[in-house]
Amino acid sequence: MIKIMPGVDSAASALQAEKVRMEVIAQNIANANTTRTAEGGPYKRQVVKFETYLENQFGINSGSAVQMVRVGQVLADSRPSQELYQPGHPDANAQGMVLYPNVRVHEEMADLIASSRATEANLAIIRTARSLAQQTLSIGK
Repeated sequence: MIKIMPGVDSAASALQAEKVRMEVIAQNIANANTTRTAEGGPYKRQVVKFETYLENQFGINSGSAVQMVRVGQVLADSRPSQELYQPGHPDANAQGMVLYPNVRVHEEMADLIASSRATEANLAIIRTARSLAQQTLSIGK
């Protein structure tokens, strides 16, 4: 199958990857104050790592490949948890210290804005490609 607009596939793969990134950011924000998880201890911030790969568009030996994006891994951030002195908290240790997640909401919001802008840019690529295809088709009329 011949693809008329291979750049659209690349932008679509980036949109899918950014969707996952936004979901992980939302999960981080939702758990910013979770001091106890099922695994024990505070919630650990998650970070999305993207990877690129080449996808052959026109056949095995065509030499035409398009760079695509996908989520490589979702990893726990290695930064330490935050400790706060709250002796009355149910999760406080013997010294009255409570471990809070290593999530910084302002950092998550900045990441969310960056992801949103990347999504907008990829949508603009798809809109432009569609417009160019429509103009190309109108030439033959």
